[in-house]
Amino acid sequence: MAAQKRQLRGIRKFYRETIAELRKVSWPTRSEAINLTRVVMIVILLMGAFLGILDYLFTQLFGLIIGA
Repeated sequence: MAAQKRQLRGIRKFYRETIAELRKVSWPTRSEAINLTRVVMIVILLMGAFLGILDYLFTQLFGLIIGA
């Protein structure tokens, strides 16, 4: 029974501390969040294209090496 109470107190403490930390966070404004999302999406698209091109080139290179 004492172990359950100790565990329950630990869980409550965890949630209190988590809420306290979230209140300290400097949240971005809506426009900042939108701009950052755009940046992330552009980087994802560019990296996807870059990796796709590399994949294609290496596939062609290994095809030539193997003779397929």
